[in-house]
Amino acid sequence: MLPFSYAVRNLIRDPWKFVQKVGGAAMVVFLILSAASFNQGMDRLLRASGSEKNVILVGAGSEESVERSEVRIQSEEQISSGIRGIEVRLDTPAVSGEVHYMGNVFIDEKKAQGLLRGVSPTAFEVHREVRIIEGAFPRSGEVLAGRLAGKSLGVAENELSVGAKMVFESQEFTVSGIFEAPGTVMESEIWMDRIDLMTLVQRDTLSCVVIRLESEGGVPEVDLFTKQRLDLELVAIRESDYYGKLAEFYGPIRGMTWLTAGLVAAGAVFGGINMLYAAFSSRIRELATLQTVGFSRIAVLVSLIQESLLATLVGTLLAAFMATVFLEGISVPFSTGTFRLSMTAPVVFLGLGAGIILGAIGALPPGIRCLKSPLPIALRSQ
Repeated sequence: MLPFSYAVRNLIRDPWKFVQKVGGAAMVVFLILSAASFNQGMDRLLRASGSEKNVILVGAGSEESVERSEVRIQSEEQISSGIRGIEVRLDTPAVSGEVHYMGNVFIDEKKAQGLLRGVSPTAFEVHREVRIIEGAFPRSGEVLAGRLAGKSLGVAENELSVGAKMVFESQEFTVSGIFEAPGTVMESEIWMDRIDLMTLVQRDTLSCVVIRLESEGGVPEVDLFTKQRLDLELVAIRESDYYGKLAEFYGPIRGMTWLTAGLVAAGAVFGGINMLYAAFSSRIRELATLQTVGFSRIAVLVSLIQESLLATLVGTLLAAFMATVFLEGISVPFSTGTFRLSMTAPVVFLGLGAGIILGAIGALPPGIRCLKSPLPIALRSQ
């Protein structure tokens, strides 16, 4: 085998070509890291938003969209008294009748579309991950903003801080507090008094009733209740299953990011093959000389692959650095919530693997082609 130093020396023989190789690899790996972190962030957000103990009861036929569901407001009390196994704290059953509404809000005369959730104080008994970090629970005429609601609405953080004003349906509301619910879609929502929301959107029904069970195995009991009380026209869905289906719904969007990254990577591979062929073809006599002095074609090919891998790995490290600096922690809003990009270990290892594959595949075709020529012909080449 040829010494590793031979590959290193050849790599920097032409600085401009070295920069081209590194830059091309960095661009492709950066795009792959972006796509991977985007897909991971969206998937983790949706799958982490549901609790195994929580069950959502929606109107029959509205299993795929809580916003379209209609549940009679009297059903909340009937559910609370008719289902066994609901968790109770301080004599308060964990039952939350809620109204979910996607609508336009105005903040400092800026129009934005956001998800509003009309709740009562019992919502905190059901959604245990929610915690008010500043201010207080909203009274009539007030709203409680999620920590990432500003990002979702496209406004500055201070424009949705405690004491800020927001207009919804021509009614002015004051932000009474800020809440967090780490890793869930709720952090991008605006919560308000349920009666206020129902009045403004002229609605006399709930969107859903969310209950928290004492154990994860209590879902069949809830399902039995919905089948016995056909007059309520309800369907029970485990909260984690609901958000899991939502994650599947956004599958095509995630697929498009991978398709885009794949197309760019394929283009980069073909471009790299052309560039490496031009670089290797100018060294055919040198490669033939190495074979003449005793090195096998396999040994020479391995050295060429090492040379290509070194360039792509430098580009991969550059891409990882750029992704950490420019992408880490960035909030990405979409219709259901807001997630953060994160360079986790699986994402980084995926980028590293892509860099290795890019370097190996890019070097093989031109390397094999340049080593095909018989030695007498190769030694006479210019």
